[in-house]
Amino acid sequence: MTLIKSISGIRGTIGGRSGDTLNPLDIVKFVSAYATFIGRKNPEKKLQIVVGRDARISGPMVKNVVCGTLMGMGADVINIGLATTPTTELAVRMSHSDGGIIITASHNPRHWNALKLLNNEGEFLTKDDGNEVLEIADKEDFTFADVDTLGSYTEDNTYDQKHVEAVTALGLVDLTAIRNAHFKVIVDSINSVGGIILPKLLDALHVDYKFLNGTADGNFQHNPEPLEKNLGGIMGEMAKGGYDLGIVVDPDVDRLAFIQEDGKMYGEEYTLVTVADYILDHVKGTTVSNLSSTRALRDVTEKHGCKYYAAAVGEVNVTTKMKEVGAVIGGEGNGGVIYPALHYGRDALVGIALFLSSLAQKGVKASELRKTFPQYFIAKNRIDLTPSTDIDAILNNVKAKYGKEKDVHVTDIDGVKLDFPDKWVHLRKSNTEPIIRVYSEAHTLEEADKLGKEFMEIVRQQQ
Repeated sequence: MTLIKSISGIRGTIGGRSGDTLNPLDIVKFVSAYATFIGRKNPEKKLQIVVGRDARISGPMVKNVVCGTLMGMGADVINIGLATTPTTELAVRMSHSDGGIIITASHNPRHWNALKLLNNEGEFLTKDDGNEVLEIADKEDFTFADVDTLGSYTEDNTYDQKHVEAVTALGLVDLTAIRNAHFKVIVDSINSVGGIILPKLLDALHVDYKFLNGTADGNFQHNPEPLEKNLGGIMGEMAKGGYDLGIVVDPDVDRLAFIQEDGKMYGEEYTLVTVADYILDHVKGTTVSNLSSTRALRDVTEKHGCKYYAAAVGEVNVTTKMKEVGAVIGGEGNGGVIYPALHYGRDALVGIALFLSSLAQKGVKASELRKTFPQYFIAKNRIDLTPSTDIDAILNNVKAKYGKEKDVHVTDIDGVKLDFPDKWVHLRKSNTEPIIRVYSEAHTLEEADKLGKEFMEIVRQQQ
């Protein structure tokens, strides 16, 4: 079974039987539930919903079903076409719409697709709102519009340019410094919408560029997750010399990774760290990341005399915490930069512009900039459990045992995280399968992996 329903939307592989995969029948059911939910928030109002999609092969089919269903529910549709996740988020706000649907499976392979759901602020639904949509879908508690109240359909392809203009208008995007630096970059846009919008951004920044996998046809030339093991092509090109930076995005352009001028990974965890350091150089304020992100952000924040906060894993949890503490910058360690001065959503475009601004102002190479930050490494492991395993009891036992330790700080807002003086380990249960994810960080990868495996053994002894 590859149809996964969650508070953030619905995702699955294309083809197969209803209820088992992402197919037209389940798309209709889920979109109808979402439109009903939005309608309940806006009674007596004609709804307007933005729809955008990445370049996946299944995108046109899914888009047609989504748009037709919304119209059948009486909602007016603004289809912004091939667009990034952050572009779609901005389009909801800019068009004063009541919500939005992003058709993308993010970094999943080409045979996957998904629907991500937005509220009227262009932000992901909260847990409570997402659960309400799931409940409506499960009960099929929706009514379609009659012929006189069907929704309308319009296309608007102007939002890429509006997004670029919004980024370049930001006060901390130093257009003069970037232009004077005469940067040359290589971009891997993994055959999706980054190949459409990023040339527009780089042109506006006056950066010379070369694209790899730039055709937005959905035929991903490698695994689309921007991890080192998948990026041999661009790393090899960078190692030949002649370029200042390699830029890598995922298919919906909300994650961002960099390759140094020497062909080595800059470190996806350090995308946010670097941007935050640049922001805090100019504006003092709080920062936020999720519990599974590098400690380097906390260290950099405190170096600037500011306060760092941790949030539960998940973009909506990070943005909620950012609003609560008034953060000036935040995000996730997977290369997700959230800059509230633009909007509350992970946005690779703003990450690129701010990163280049930092490089240009400091007048250093990417490898030199990377060395200015604390050195940490994260190991990622998992423990497979039986469906009958009491995961909560196991995590509570770990919390109780280590909560008594003087030098250990315990956080339990999302699983259990144990912060030791020079390292940490985070254990959290999956929402979709019987596993415990074990993330650990230390000053060397070997030490981080050793710490993670020690706690994996502690968990196994309790099963």
